[in-house]
Amino acid sequence: MRHTEFWARMEDALGGAYARSWADMFVMAELGGRTASQALAAGIAPKEVWAAVWRALDLPASKR
Repeated sequence: MRHTEFWARMEDALGGAYARSWADMFVMAELGGRTASQALAAGIAPKEVWAAVWRALDLPASKR
């Protein structure tokens, strides 16, 4: 998964206006106490970050 696909999925799940804010503010233990944005900046693969987001938001399997 590329970063562009990650952000497209985020916008689909949360809406364009909220996706970046959520990614900048919501800290996930699963990502080592980082936000999604921090995890991506630290080099964690977008696919791994998306999996953590998917679980945190309790999204349906179709969004996996």
